[in-house]
Amino acid sequence: MLDDLGYGDVGCYGQAQIQTPNIDRLATQGTRFTDCYAGGAVCAPSRSVLMTGLHAGHTSIRANAGTVPLRPEDVTVAQLLKTTGYTNGLFGKWGLGDAKSDAVPTKKGFDEFYGYMHQIHAHDYYTDFLWHNETKETISGNLNGQRRQYSADLILERTLDFVRRNRAKPFFLYASPTLPHAKYEVPDTAPYTNRDWPEKEKIYAAMVTRADAYVGRILSLLRELQLEENTIVFFTSDNGGPSGENHSVNFFKSNGALRGQKAQLYEGGIRVPMIARWPGRIAAGKVNQVPWSFCDFLPTALDIARAKPPAGIDGVSMLPVLTGKAADAGKRTLYWEFYQFNRQANDLQRNTYSQAARKGEWKIVRNRPGTLAELYNLHSDPSETTNVAAANTAVLAEMEAVLRSEHVEPRPHNTGDFEFVR
Repeated sequence: MLDDLGYGDVGCYGQAQIQTPNIDRLATQGTRFTDCYAGGAVCAPSRSVLMTGLHAGHTSIRANAGTVPLRPEDVTVAQLLKTTGYTNGLFGKWGLGDAKSDAVPTKKGFDEFYGYMHQIHAHDYYTDFLWHNETKETISGNLNGQRRQYSADLILERTLDFVRRNRAKPFFLYASPTLPHAKYEVPDTAPYTNRDWPEKEKIYAAMVTRADAYVGRILSLLRELQLEENTIVFFTSDNGGPSGENHSVNFFKSNGALRGQKAQLYEGGIRVPMIARWPGRIAAGKVNQVPWSFCDFLPTALDIARAKPPAGIDGVSMLPVLTGKAADAGKRTLYWEFYQFNRQANDLQRNTYSQAARKGEWKIVRNRPGTLAELYNLHSDPSETTNVAAANTAVLAEMEAVLRSEHVEPRPHNTGDFEFVR
């Protein structure tokens, strides 16, 4: 799972300028989903949905708030897989509990963790420490302001080592590199150094291509260890691509033809690439338009492991769709919500609360409390250019009922007294 990669940032989803040969090849070896959605419009809620199988109206973490820990009662996919005999590794960004909390990865089902616990720390690719389980490991090449060791490269090597050491037993690898998330920095801008592009866009493109090379290294290792046929690989991003002073989603059309970007509930903020490969079980070279989301990952993973998911989650197993035994996932409604975080009040910024839901071809968006909802037909208008609420009042009423029924008031998001990045 890449970090802030846009729907249109890879070649198999329409990218024409950034090179992603390994991801594109993965799409020819598996099934590419056109209508898969992240758990949320920003990192922490999306990752919380992925781990818990609860959509953004029910999962514990609703905003990027430094790092709010998962609750003790929150059970992750890693904890559930562990009970079935899996060894679990997380390499990259966690963002769901800081050091000294009860929600560090090793207390949430992961046997091994290497990377960043805190989201802001994860912005620094030349940090002088990373976490190995619950121990700080110094990166000597970056001490005293040096920039000799790129953290994403270090994380990749630990990722590959985990696969080598656990090749003889069932394992769940959650590879969560921070590329191409800001801040934008990379050891070199090859192969784009001589392009007539702004320097900031060369850096962004080089980060995406570097992440593609990481995917290639993992896939090559699975082949080398003869694990391909017994391993299912998912590729995705945690939310849509962002725009800011160091990168514009418009330059590479990072979100394709989709409206919006990270931190918005239009398609550009939540629709993400999703490729699934399992040789002999998942059809190669296929494109599938069935809508699904990150809350479906937990029950899908449990289904693959021949275990039952817990009661009360929002996701459903996509394994029948993945393996061609079902044409769709039923008449489902997908739901999202989004809050910004008020750092002065140290809690959710309630007036930023927005909601969205999708059922079939219909998508509803309400951007702020008390505002009129917008309705879009994604079949005829995937770019959400025309609000058709006034002409479809019955559908609007049905979808507004979804917004009311799927929301549960969130707990306070006050950040606790845990060890944040210095």
